[in-house]
Amino acid sequence: MVNALPVGLLGAVAAWHIGPAASWLPGARAALWPGLDGRGDPSHVALTFDDGPDPATTPQFLRVLDALSVRATFFVLGGRLERHPGLGRLIAAEGHELAVHGWRHDRPWCPHPLRDARDLARTADLVAGAAGRRPLWYRPAYGILTGGRWAAARAAGLRTVLWSAWGRDWTAEATARSVSAEVTRTLRGGATVLLHDTDVVSAPGAWRAALGAVPDLVAECRRRGLRVGRLDDHGLG
Repeated sequence: MVNALPVGLLGAVAAWHIGPAASWLPGARAALWPGLDGRGDPSHVALTFDDGPDPATTPQFLRVLDALSVRATFFVLGGRLERHPGLGRLIAAEGHELAVHGWRHDRPWCPHPLRDARDLARTADLVAGAAGRRPLWYRPAYGILTGGRWAAARAAGLRTVLWSAWGRDWTAEATARSVSAEVTRTLRGGATVLLHDTDVVSAPGAWRAALGAVPDLVAECRRRGLRVGRLDDHGLG
């Protein structure tokens, strides 16, 4: 019995920390945590980009989106925004929304609740400085939500949103056609779409597949009578 308590506490901590990560699985998320799917207004599709800002690639996405008259949500990494604050300000100045993707892009298998809270808070502060308003949304790296990161997001006043459609645009095999096909395979009104505006944690050059897919995706949404825009305009409850 002497050793049972520490073992029990260890198990409880592990369950609290890693249990919510099951929300990464689309089936489990839809059944148990439907709010994390980012299901919004059925006449609207939220277009989101992760992992920037990247001075080599993000401006190219901004140009394509501007040509399409589409505004999107960019989930940025605090460490990258700290290095490129002017690019963060440009994203916001062009009418796009900045959101929090964490400070760094790591897999959170070990509990670090104090570090999680500090990193999300300082990323949110940087985003607020670039955008001129507090961010609303948080998406954990790799979509892996832990108990510590969920608590840190709540403490920072952020709502966690994953996605309901993605393009698998981070692989070396991805093409504009494959990304567009993968998104439209599961695309529905009210969806939140995940793409990446940089390859900093993807296969080198993979960003080109996402960039090339954006016009076709927007055209397909409009063909279906769906508006494309930011999470802020997505009608999340």
